[in-house]
Amino acid sequence: MFKKIILFVTLSIMVIPATVKADEGMWFLMFIERLNHRDMQKMGLQLTAEEIYSVNNSSLKDAIVQFNGGCTAEIVSNQGLVLTNHHCGYDAIAELSSEEQNYLKNGFWAASKKDELKPKSLYVRFFVRMDDVSKRMLAVVNEKMTEAEREKALNQEMAKIQKENDEGGKYTVSVRPFFQGNEYYYFVYQDYTDVRLVGTPPESVGKFGGDTDNWEWPRHTGDFSMFRVYADKDGNPAEYAAENVPLQPKHHLPISLKGVQENDFAMILGYPGRTNRWMPAGGIEQNVKFAYPAWVEGAKVGMDNMKKYMTQNETVNLMYASKFAGTANYWKNRQGMIDALTKFGTAKTKAGQEAKFNKWANKSANKAKYGNVIATINKYYNATDKKSSHDSYLMQLLRTSAYGAMPANFGNGLMQYAAENEAKRAEMLPRFNDAIENAYSEFYAPLERDVLAAQLNLYAAKGAAYGLPTMIAKLKAENNGDFTKLVNDAVEKSVFSSKEKLENYLKNPDAEVIKNDPLFQISSDLMTQYRAKSDELAALDNDFQKAFRLLVEGLRESKLNPISYPDANSTLRLTYGKVRALPADKRNDAKINNYTTMDGMVKKYKKGDAEFDMPTKIIEMNKARDYGQYADKEGFMPINFLTDNDITGGNSGSPVLNGKGELIGLAFDGNIEAMAGDVIFDPKLQRTINVDIRYVLWIIDKYAGAKHIIDEMTIVK
Repeated sequence: MFKKIILFVTLSIMVIPATVKADEGMWFLMFIERLNHRDMQKMGLQLTAEEIYSVNNSSLKDAIVQFNGGCTAEIVSNQGLVLTNHHCGYDAIAELSSEEQNYLKNGFWAASKKDELKPKSLYVRFFVRMDDVSKRMLAVVNEKMTEAEREKALNQEMAKIQKENDEGGKYTVSVRPFFQGNEYYYFVYQDYTDVRLVGTPPESVGKFGGDTDNWEWPRHTGDFSMFRVYADKDGNPAEYAAENVPLQPKHHLPISLKGVQENDFAMILGYPGRTNRWMPAGGIEQNVKFAYPAWVEGAKVGMDNMKKYMTQNETVNLMYASKFAGTANYWKNRQGMIDALTKFGTAKTKAGQEAKFNKWANKSANKAKYGNVIATINKYYNATDKKSSHDSYLMQLLRTSAYGAMPANFGNGLMQYAAENEAKRAEMLPRFNDAIENAYSEFYAPLERDVLAAQLNLYAAKGAAYGLPTMIAKLKAENNGDFTKLVNDAVEKSVFSSKEKLENYLKNPDAEVIKNDPLFQISSDLMTQYRAKSDELAALDNDFQKAFRLLVEGLRESKLNPISYPDANSTLRLTYGKVRALPADKRNDAKINNYTTMDGMVKKYKKGDAEFDMPTKIIEMNKARDYGQYADKEGFMPINFLTDNDITGGNSGSPVLNGKGELIGLAFDGNIEAMAGDVIFDPKLQRTINVDIRYVLWIIDKYAGAKHIIDEMTIVK
């Protein structure tokens, strides 16, 4: 559920009427009028292209923000009120919670603006404008360059473009490659860092269904949370200060209470994270057989060892809630990817396309440029299959174990600190204290010890086929592959085992202590392996990068691949489609299988269950049909609904809008049958699962009694 990678799509053979289809594509807003506007109007859009994206006037894009770098959110009032998913705000909510004030478990609603809570670090990013700089960027490179030379030249030009457009640091400017480096665009953003928690439902609402329902339909999850953006008195970004005022945005989204019907137009604006729809067949095959199985196994080991401590101690549970949720989300996603890509033979489909490309590429007119592209790509994947498995095991070790990477990341700096004179140390000390405080703020040593031992056992066993780093291989041999006792001893002796030991080191620094520290030695060995790239691998990678770029260029030139939109890469996109049902499902009480109801949610209720418990107040209010103005016209309380929009991870929290640009829901998930969507789009089963905005408002108003928040919004009845 954490920072959803909502990756959909399978090659289902279900019969769907030909007149109803999902619209593939994650489109740049600056090209909407030329590429999509007429099609969108036919489907139900009532806005002009200028009302969606304008540089000089307020438009829809001004109400859409990237939330803390990983999700999407929207502005829903003229006082800077922000709406996003519960799982997007999860980390901040957990940080602000304690065992005594457990907002994650019990929910939180600020009675007034002065009661809103500021997390340590949280920001939103507004999109200002974008432009095409492909000709300028590509003019600085040529075919004789190595990939490293090419990257250096491009980075130098990027730096110039960024400086030209940041207005002296007012804006953040990012130049990004598209179509595998065949096109370039720059994006101008403005960041606001004073963002405060306004409200969140209890976890039993925001995460109802837990890991069991994750990626599943029918769904009954109130996946939302609310924040507010603050600025200085002139509306400019400012660090947190009591005198800051709520931001008055250029545009905020009106909210519709009219509900949705099958085939209603639905568009989504947001920041999709990553798709790979140009990925070669060899890459898909490598992921399915090598990288993803290792990812799944490594993630499960980390989760199991976190969970045994989280269930015993609520403070530990809050510390690790976000990390566990993110690991669990990817764990289920990657298994779903394996199943979907295998079942529908996606690699075989891609291989067929590449065979046609290879035939075209080896025609006399094309051979010099494209003739060796497929052979070079396949050579790279064949040479790196075992490495991809090894890297996934190692990555899960480093992601789930603080002891895996943290000692190496601190070590060199601590040795430099020891070598300095007292004056220099005094200058460096505040930075170290801040870094240590941050590193150990969500840290429980017994848990970290067990995660490291279990992950080392797995990595040493499964990563050996590719090759282990020197020390890890030696320790494996000396301990018969069982790192448990070794890690226990290392933690006991290490200065990195606790915040207190590291702070004591700063009082009496000695570089030899770090050099001989057992956790530092293990961590350094792992990180050296993680960063290592042999000359042979560097050469393979150089050839592959060039070949992949030429493959995409050639597929576009030959028209053998019909994709006309660039892969997602965390830049603002628009996708459009319709409200669209799946075939009837006996698990859903709804008349049409494109929505779910509160009755269906209550049927899932299991008292005391970690995933399916729910507040008794909701059960009582549902029994009394106490829905207020938020009930559907047919009398039920809507919870979630389906659309066929083309989205992926990073779109979590994205607004789902009707043809008038009014908010009707929040995107938060996808169906597991359609899990291959970062690689290949299928219009038959593509679905986005959304929270109905009426349920969001009902929770705020009727359940939580926070009507003052509703009063800020522009409600359309």
